[in-house]
Parts: sequence; C-alpha cells; structure tokens
Amino acid sequence: MAALLVVLLVAASSLVLGTAPAQAGSRGVGYENSQGFIGAYETDVDGRQAYCIDLGAASPFGQTSGPHTVTSLDSLSRQQLAELNYVLDRWGQSSDPDVTAAVAIYVWSVADASTYASIGGADYLVARAPASARDEILANVAVMRQEASVNAVTDPSLSLDLSMQDQYAGTLSISAHPASLQGTATLTDAVFAGGDAARTLGIGQHQIAGTPANGAASYRIEASMSVDAAGYGAKVDLYTTGDAQRLVAAVAGSSTGLSATARTPVIELDFQPEIGTEVASRFVAEGDAFVDELAVTVTKGTWITVDGRPVPVTATGTLYGPFDEQPAEADAPPGGAPVAGVEEVTLTGVGSYISPGTTTAPESGFFTWVWAMDKTSQGINGKYLAGSFTDRFGRVAKTNVVPFQPKAVSEADQHLAVPGDALTDTIEVSSSNGAWLKRDGEFIPVVFEGTAYQVPGTLPPTQGGEVPAGAVALGTVTVTATGPGVYASPAVVAPTGGFVTWVWELRKASQPQWVRDYLAADWTDEYGIPLETTSVRWPVTTTSLMREYNVHSGGRAFDTVTVTGFPANHGEFTGDGYWEADVDELVHTVYGPFDTDAVLTDDLDLTGAPVLTSITTPARNGVYRLGYTDADRITPTEAGYYVLVTTFAGDDRVQPYSSSPADVLERFYVPTTPEVELPVAVITQATPAALVGGPFGDAALVQGTIPEGTTLVFRAYGPQPADADPVCEVAFFESDPIPVSQAGVYTSPATSVDQPGNVYWIETLYDQGGGVLVEGTCGAPGETTVITEQPETLTVTTMALAEVALGQPAHDTAKVTGTVPDGTTLTFKAYRQEDDTATCTPGELVFASDPIEVTGPGEYESSEVVFDRAGTYYWIETVYDADGTMIHQGLCGAPDETTTVTSVPPAPSEPTPPAPEVPGTPDRPTGLAQTGASGVLPLGIAGGVFALAGALALWFGRRLALYRERNGYVREEDQEFLDLTDHED
Repeated sequence: MAALLVVLLVAASSLVLGTAPAQAGSRGVGYENSQGFIGAYETDVDGRQAYCIDLGAASPFGQTSGPHTVTSLDSLSRQQLAELNYVLDRWGQSSDPDVTAAVAIYVWSVADASTYASIGGADYLVARAPASARDEILANVAVMRQEASVNAVTDPSLSLDLSMQDQYAGTLSISAHPASLQGTATLTDAVFAGGDAARTLGIGQHQIAGTPANGAASYRIEASMSVDAAGYGAKVDLYTTGDAQRLVAAVAGSSTGLSATARTPVIELDFQPEIGTEVASRFVAEGDAFVDELAVTVTKGTWITVDGRPVPVTATGTLYGPFDEQPAEADAPPGGAPVAGVEEVTLTGVGSYISPGTTTAPESGFFTWVWAMDKTSQGINGKYLAGSFTDRFGRVAKTNVVPFQPKAVSEADQHLAVPGDALTDTIEVSSSNGAWLKRDGEFIPVVFEGTAYQVPGTLPPTQGGEVPAGAVALGTVTVTATGPGVYASPAVVAPTGGFVTWVWELRKASQPQWVRDYLAADWTDEYGIPLETTSVRWPVTTTSLMREYNVHSGGRAFDTVTVTGFPANHGEFTGDGYWEADVDELVHTVYGPFDTDAVLTDDLDLTGAPVLTSITTPARNGVYRLGYTDADRITPTEAGYYVLVTTFAGDDRVQPYSSSPADVLERFYVPTTPEVELPVAVITQATPAALVGGPFGDAALVQGTIPEGTTLVFRAYGPQPADADPVCEVAFFESDPIPVSQAGVYTSPATSVDQPGNVYWIETLYDQGGGVLVEGTCGAPGETTVITEQPETLTVTTMALAEVALGQPAHDTAKVTGTVPDGTTLTFKAYRQEDDTATCTPGELVFASDPIEVTGPGEYESSEVVFDRAGTYYWIETVYDADGTMIHQGLCGAPDETTTVTSVPPAPSEPTPPAPEVPGTPDRPTGLAQTGASGVLPLGIAGGVFALAGALALWFGRRLALYRERNGYVREEDQEFLDLTDHED
C-alpha cells in the first residue's frame, strides 16, 4: 500500500506540476574497467551527481526524469533512508573518484542489500577500481557507515525558549535534532553578549541582555531562528530512467529549512545606577594629584528624570593607602587601613566623571579607591534607587601606584690594590621616598649597574656629578637588589696602575619591562667619591748594571739604575686628606763585602748584612748614575763581593719595591790580587740599515787598560753606491772627541742623509797627545749603514722580547716605515694566553700602554711591563691617526709578537762573566767587528800570562755577547748602543 501511495503521489504531482523534461544520463566521477563502472552518474537534469540503487538493472543512460523527493523507498526503514540521505549530502557531490566509488558501494549496500550480498558485496564491486585505489575506497565506505549511523536523524526539529534572571539578563535556550544544526537567531529588544542582535548559533543556552527603550516601564523580548536541515531526515531525491537503474541524490536544502520563535512575558523595570572606576593613571609621581575616572552605568532600568531633569545621586570615594604592595581584593577594607583622602562626585546620569583630585601622593606605595552610593543618604531622591552600591576594596583598576626611588651607598672593598687584583664594591640599597614596593609578596627586584672607571691621569679623582671624558670604563657589573639591604658586587680586574673609582647607577631602561613603572626615576651617584675609590698602586721596575765587575780596593764602582713605573708626577702629590702624600725617596744600598757570591740569593736577609754605603735619589722615573760624584761615591776598602739593592718604601700610589740581591748585574768584586794592564781593543757596530731622513749612528766597545786622556771620534763617509768600492776620504759627519775614561760602550751622536746608498764608519781612539791608539778601516765588517728610500705606505713591523724570567721586564718594539701622517699615535697591548688558541679579548688583557706620539719613520718601544705569572703573552700594536681612527693593527699571535715568561731565568750555555752589550732594541744585533788594537805588554812570563788572561777575557766576553744576541738578551745599561742599530724584523 505504501508503494502504491508513492506511485499515486508521483503521478498526481506530474499532472499538477508537470513532468520535468527527460534527459539522458552519463557517467560522472568514478572508475570503470571490464567488470563495470563504479561511481556517480551525471543526471544532466540539474547537474547533480546521483547514484544507482538497482544492481541488476541496466545502466541509466536513457531518458532521465526527476528529481522527486520521496519519504519512503522500497522496503527501507526510515532510519536507513535518513542515513542514505546523510551520506549522499555529505559526500555525494565529491570530485574524488575514491569518494564517489565509496558512495556508490554504500548506496547499493543499503538500497539493494540482497543483490549486493549475492554478488559478493564491496569486495566484488571495488574490483571495478584500480588496485591501488581499492584500500582507500573501502576505508571511505567504513567511515561513511560509522558516521551515518551516528549523525543521521529521521525527523529534524528546532525549538526556542526565553527565560529571564532579572529585568535585563536572560537566557535563550535552543534545542535541535540533530544537535549539529545551526542557524541565525534574531532578538527583538535584546542583544547577545557582545552587543549584536543577530548571531549564528547552535543548540545550548546563550546569554542575552534586554535593551528596552529609555524611560520605558516595561518591555518584552522576542526571539526567532531558522536553520537549513539539508541532508537530514528520512527522504531522498529519486531519478528514474525507464527500465534502467534508478538514481538517488540527497534532498536539496531549500525545501527542508526549520524555524521557531519564542517571547517573554511583560517585564516590569526599576532603576539602579552603578559606578565602575579606573584610575586616570596607574602610576602617580610623588606630589602629583590622585585622579579617578568614574564610569557610571545603570544596571536596572534607565536613569529616572523628574520634571525633565535627571535625579542627582551623590557618590563618595575613599582613597586608602599607602600599602607596600597591591592590597588583596575584598568586600571591605581591612581594619585600621590608612586613609589618604575622601572626595565626592555628583552623578546626573550615565557617563564618565572625573574625581576632583584634591588628594596628592605623599610617598611611595599603593593607594586604592572605594566608591559608594548610599540609598539612605540621598534624601528624597533615595526613593528612585533600587538599592545602595559599594565598590570592592583593592581592585587593581582602582589602585594608584606611587613609584619608589631606589638608591645605593657604596664603599670600595679595597683601599689599595695592585694591577691584576680583582676589585669589588659593597653597596647598601634602600628607597629614598618611602617603602620599597612589593609584588606578589616579594620585594620588586632592582638591577644596579656599577662601572669601575680608570681615573685619567695619576692623581685621585675629583668628586663630581659627571664622568670625565678621559675616564676609561674597566668593566661594568650588575647587582640585583631583591629588597633593601647590603650587597657585594662582582669583581672587575685592574689591569694597570692608577686610581679606580666606582660609579653606581639605576637605569629604568635596564630593568625588566614589568619593573620599570614601579621606579620613580633613574638614579646615579657621583663620580670620584673617595670611599668608592681604590688606588691600584703602580709597580716600580728597575734595571741596572754595574759599569765594571772587578774593582780594586780603594777604587770606585759606578752603577746606572733605570727606574720605571712611577707616575710621571710622582713626588708632587702632597695628599688630600684621604690619600697620603707621595714618598719621594729611592734608597740604593751597597751591601758587602761578602766572602762568596753564593750567599747573594733572593732570600738573603739584609737586616744584618754589612753595608758599604747608601745613596738616596728621588722616587721618580729616570736613569740614575750612582758613584760618579764625591757625594755618592762607591769606594770599597775591603776585598770581597758587593751587591747594590734598590728599595722603595711604597705609598698610596706606588707599591713597595726592592730589587733582588741575586741580580748578578748589580754585583762587583774587589779582588785581593793587584791589577794588571790589558791591551786596548775597540769593537764597533754601526746601525746596519736606515731610511732616507732617518737617524742612524755607530757604537764602540772599548776594552783593556785605558790611558788617561783618551778620546774617541766617529767619522761617516758617503753615501756611496752599494756596488762601488768603499771610499773614505772626506767625512760628511765627524763627532766631537768623546772622553774615554774606562772600558765600556760609547755611542756616536745620531746623523741622517737625504739620499740612499752605503755609509761607511771609521772610529779612531786617540791618546792624550793626539796619537792614534786604535783606528778602524774603511768598509770594515759591521761598519756599514745601508740607506734606502722611505716607503710611501706606512708599514709597521714588530719584535717583542721573546723570553724573560718571571719578575723581569718585557717590552715590544715597533718599526714604523713609510709616510707618517701628522698626529699619529701608537699603543701596545699584551694579552695573557690560557690555552693553545690565540685569543686577545678584554678578558685576557694584562697591559695597555699610553699612546706614543709617532713623529716619523723609526723605532718605537713600549714601556717595560713585569708580568705577574709565568706563561705566554701575545702583543698587539695599534696605530691611530690624528682623529683617533685606527690605520693599522697587528694580529693576535703574530710571529715575533710573543713573550714567554719562564718561572726561572734561563741558564746560559757558557757561564762566563757578563760582557758589555748593545742596549736599546730587542732585535738581535750582528756581531761587532774588531777594527784595530794597539799596546804591547812587557816581555816575560808575567806579561805572557797577563796577555793570555786579557785575550781569554775578551774571548769569553765575546762568546757571552753572541750567546745573548742569539737569545734576545739586552742589558738595560746598554740600551743606548742598540738604539743606533736598525734590524729588520
């Protein structure tokens, strides 16, 4: 009967509405092979894809009619029909053949289940698709079955309900079947949360707020909603093609929509204002006014007007504080809460109001507002209010913060220090304008930055608010203060002598973002505060050499002591009340005689040692010649060994110092045997090479027994072509006679030439009567200076002292060639190496020289530095122009720029007494040429012995000089000699 009814309904609709024009169908998206087609058919009626439901019938390629929406199909249940509609709507129009093939299998399995089962079901039908797609198709079928059984419904439905919690707040409840349905809900005289009156919604409860007209006494809210239920319900669209297979598709949505409406009963209204506030500015500076912004709204009804004017309502605001942290929110202030002020505002309607601002910020802290409207205190207007209102205490939006001002008082932990020491500072921090504020129960952390400045110059700093331009920041450390208290700073290393002063500051920009607003302002202490200053005492260095080792009893010893390390103005500082005055006294004490030099060791106790004499000189840098005047003569009267020790007591700017009794260069010996005369000999060494316009000269080592009145003259000839034979006829340079009173090194004045070529030197030693004692020869080895043109490009080559013993001074030498711009300066830096990787960073820096003025091509030497521990040190030279722009810089770890500091002095291979050597440069000097000798000893055995002794002394001295030359050793007293030599690096 049901089937008959369907046929009659279809026929009737055809008669009434007319039959849709029939068209031919065609294959749509799917797969086809020799076993058949699987997928969708293109109906060509409405352009939709439809699916066969009669497995045993012919393909639907004939005249197709439809679609007709049917609510029953063959023997399918309403649930089966609903599931079929769901699958066809969800996946039926896909363009993926793996999906349409799965839909076809699913449709056959539901609509023609018996035939489907008899032919082998999905396994049989899926064989029409390529083997590579079959697993995907069957997986799609499984998904479709599972989702259809869960989501398909036979009868979709929609209902609405409105309920009100009060006159304005309510709930719209939406029920739908299936639960996934969504549609547009529209409100009248109400809005959803967010303010819109229409919103796309699904099932559930949705908050609404009534929006009656201003002044209305009552109103009602209505709601309406419609949804599109396409794909839901027990129905499908059916297509027919004569006796061929029938086709089905999902029911189109236009005719399947659902709708519903609801409305509330009449709602009676009343009137209740409410105050919401927010401070005008969260953070208020000390002394500024507290201002609160009131946002007045009406939570019940509209603002009542009487005689055309709004009812006035008085609001009272109480400002509580200060508190050291944000007070906890509560219904009422805690008992005894401090009150900073009370203000009133008259309200005349909904809107914004500003508090009078009569209360100002007294100190740091948190201040919170509480606003109230008391119904009973409004007079006759109170009857229009639904009730009183009081805001909550401690709300963040109603709390002002007066920032606190951290500050620090510091004191340097070291009053006196030495280069390389770690300098630290102790700071005591507090808030200067009230409480140190807290957040979440903890003090707000504040980062203080402390910078240790090397004070320019050598005097204590002058206290002031600004850091002088010449102050050099040695390092900046940070201390995070987690509340008021005392904190120790990290260390900063003092690389050189001088004063170091700390400057502490607090910068808001350096704080974490959340901290900055809680701080009143940046803060910094003054530069040069005495208690924040450390004197890094300068290390004194002396290099010295006795002029002779053997001194006869009753004779005189002579010493030359070179003192470095003192500030240039040492002896001039008279103290300032905090720092003590300079001690301007160096003491040079000659201890002896000692029976043996074996006792002259570093640990010799000098308190009870015999003293020959003591000489005092100013505690200043310079070269001090001791023993040359009657006032400081050194005259031993007893045989034995003597040593000169230089001491400095130390003061607030310079370290105490004492030279070592073990220094062999500071010894002399008084023998018990009579003196013997030795033949006079002269060994010379000219500057091997120089540039046009550059200085050069000659030096002579005079040995033997020197007759009284002896003088020395240097003559220079040339320049001559290098390939021509030497000619020494007319000297272009002749020195004044140089008195020679004893054996030693004598140097010529420097000279220069204006063209290249070879310059040949001849030295002549004259006796008192003008007779020639010794004279060199033209072109003798070691007596030629090669002059070359100045290079145009500025170049720098360097040679550091290769090896020193711990405690001995080291230095670097730079040879500058080429065109030197005016204002050029040169600096040297040394870096201690901790491993095999060459690193020259501020962390390894142990020495930095002052800028050295470079006036032209030539050699420039760094100041002496005594490294404080054994190891490897790399040097870097840097050249700057007049504007401070770097125009040259050496490389870290460059060849010849390494100094090795050994823990003990290297032992010479030939332990002979020290011979006079060439001073002034770390370059290895070439050997001295013997250019002449004279003098004859009396005949006899004694004369032969003495001659042999003299020759051996000269031979051993020469061997020691060569050994030291090979190892880069230079006596300090002989620096002048090497200053005249110019060796290529």
